[in-house]
Amino acid sequence: MYSIIEQNRIRDHMLRERLDTVLPAVMEETDTPFWLILCREYNEDLVFPFITPSLYPTARRLTILVFADYGRERISLSMPDDALDQYYRNDWNRKNETQIQALERVIRTYDPGKIAVNISEDYAYTGGLSAGLLKMLERELPQEITERFVSSDTAGIRLLETRTDSELRYWPEVMKEALEIIGSAFSDEMIIPGVTTCRDVMDYMTEQVNRRGISCWFPPDIDLQNENGRQGEDTVIQRGDLLHCDFGITYLGLCTDTQRLCYVRKTPGEELPGELAAAMIRNNRFQDIVRSQMQDGCTGNEVFLESVRKAREEGIRPMLYSHPLGLFGHGCGPTIGLWNDQGPVYPSGENRIHDRTGYALELSTIEYLDMYKRDTYIFTEESVVHVNGNTDFLIEGRDRIKVIG
Repeated sequence: MYSIIEQNRIRDHMLRERLDTVLPAVMEETDTPFWLILCREYNEDLVFPFITPSLYPTARRLTILVFADYGRERISLSMPDDALDQYYRNDWNRKNETQIQALERVIRTYDPGKIAVNISEDYAYTGGLSAGLLKMLERELPQEITERFVSSDTAGIRLLETRTDSELRYWPEVMKEALEIIGSAFSDEMIIPGVTTCRDVMDYMTEQVNRRGISCWFPPDIDLQNENGRQGEDTVIQRGDLLHCDFGITYLGLCTDTQRLCYVRKTPGEELPGELAAAMIRNNRFQDIVRSQMQDGCTGNEVFLESVRKAREEGIRPMLYSHPLGLFGHGCGPTIGLWNDQGPVYPSGENRIHDRTGYALELSTIEYLDMYKRDTYIFTEESVVHVNGNTDFLIEGRDRIKVIG
């Protein structure tokens, strides 16, 4: 684990890369000449943490940041700050003008045809401009300027979904931390059949996260399946159960989302039952089908429909509900099905696959298992990256069902 000081250094390096390389590229790509981000202290825009340094954790009174000339100019119209001013040129003369007057001056200097602001009808990520600040802008800026306001949806999603070189390099380390916690939870030391409950394992994982000084972006989830179906929470784990975890952490500003399976031996020395091993092979095949459909320019809905069609052709009973992953657990980009809606998703399913993006390859296959005499879900979820036309796993191990007991 990195110290807090080292983590801040790494995250600030990632920020520099994001602002210097990704930002101008996506603003050019999305024809966004001018992007305006305002927020007040403790009511920060969702984009704010990913465009500001580690030593500037909150807005200061009113922070105004401007990306001008397609992101080639970064301007702060805010209180001077040593950390922030390393990344933004401060251009507010506090003695002679208000912040909004400074903003009007900058807008007139660059005279953009349109001004992106974070007002979105569809996405939380790009809807962070508060109603009060929007009213203030409309009240204090000339109408001929506010008439140029447009949503920052396209630029915002592309900025937040695109991974830098450093993020791609460090992300497997984040995944390794998550897998170490899962490995210690699914172990003979932690699980005593007939005694340990699903809740006990969940609490243990939460404590391990806290001890490492990282965080979960959602609480650990443990459930099990057996001849009585799917159960969780206060269920006592017994021999012969198939355990399942869903676990996501945030570390170095990057999220993981992982599901893994564990079989509790029914008798000492028992190997993984053959029908479970075969079911996992079919599930992995479905993963590979989905990865093969994740091509540059394809929409999430296209990936969903073609993946499910091909899986059914091969006799697989599929469910597909993958999602973008990166700075957020449920990240920006194309949604590929939903657990509770196995069909096209609008509007997020119409977003397209782009290079240097990450996903939680989340899905399940349904298998009738003689050992349980019922349909059983084979739940899997792996963190993957799409780079140079290929969708690859951050870390291998997706084909393993751990055996304990």
